[in-house]
Amino acid sequence: MANIFYQKQTAAQVTVNQVLKIKKGEKVLIIANPKTAQIAQDLYTAASDVEADAVLIYQREKTSLDNAEPSVIAAIKTAPDVIMSISSVKLGHDAEAEANPYVGENGVKYDSAFDYLLEGKKTIRAIWTPGLTPEMFERTACIDYAELGERCKKLMAKFKEAVFVRVTAPGGTDITIPVEGREPLSDDGDFSKPGAGGNIPAGEVFISPVVGNGVDKGCDGTIVYDGSMTFADGDSIINTPIAVKVQHGFVTDISGGDEAKRLQKTISDAEARSIQMEKKGALPQGQGEVYKRNARNIGELGIGLNPAATIGGNMLEDEKAFQTCHFAIGCNYDDDAPSLIHLDGVVRQPTIVIKYKDGTEFVALENGSLKV
Repeated sequence: MANIFYQKQTAAQVTVNQVLKIKKGEKVLIIANPKTAQIAQDLYTAASDVEADAVLIYQREKTSLDNAEPSVIAAIKTAPDVIMSISSVKLGHDAEAEANPYVGENGVKYDSAFDYLLEGKKTIRAIWTPGLTPEMFERTACIDYAELGERCKKLMAKFKEAVFVRVTAPGGTDITIPVEGREPLSDDGDFSKPGAGGNIPAGEVFISPVVGNGVDKGCDGTIVYDGSMTFADGDSIINTPIAVKVQHGFVTDISGGDEAKRLQKTISDAEARSIQMEKKGALPQGQGEVYKRNARNIGELGIGLNPAATIGGNMLEDEKAFQTCHFAIGCNYDDDAPSLIHLDGVVRQPTIVIKYKDGTEFVALENGSLKV
């Protein structure tokens, strides 16, 4: 439900004034494609209206396997106060940083200037909106962010001291996810401080599973994607459920219909390209195999929390919908499983049980219904 306070503001004004809280004189970089020109222009106007120093640049549409234009990466490296990536599919990879990663003060390596500035140095704040449409923007951005923030806070607290999460669903999903030592993250729509960032539409709590070793550690079970899925060539509603077998953290088998074939091709292409990139010097020695292995990693469990979101074949919105969860195949958010891909897929009506060190458990969702 839209907050009455926001009804007199456009989605662009809400994003600038309430989500990012952009101030006079701040430097704002907006990166768009021709398909997202209307949204990007609205955001540029809203930022200019508060007297920010806004710059709007375009590049052609990029897929999940493409590189961003060098001029776009150069613009990001200027480290503006705010970056808005308004992409019809993806921003694109940072080829320079993949070949020579940035290293944060804590030793973490970052394969993009964007991630380094946001997560490593924490000098920028940002939004990224792959697939955002004008209709979706107006419908899902003007929500009650105080209510969303409280919902995210309560759910995140339930992951404290968690060891495992078990997810089951009517479609056939039954998987156990190790999360001990992992911290949950939230896309709560408050990106007003340096180091903060997320999607518009906002609305999820998510966590990176412990990375498997292929032997005796990692996620185990079956994921049956029956909502929608991200592929290299875009997002789609799933007509024939995709059954994914997972052993010790990695995808071992994919079955289903045409969507399953698209998923298998996306993963296989990412594996092959990882090896090719190392041979060409685009990845450091030894990283080709790492990227290849993590193309089958389970990189995320997320829970949708935006009341205005629905499943329509656009992952940016679908993964935020109530009564769903999503699993990503590929890289994670703890930066210890680098990959060329991060493929989200939605599971409908899940039951999610969080299990703790002391043997107790908490049912976070039951048949899709949130319990916090």
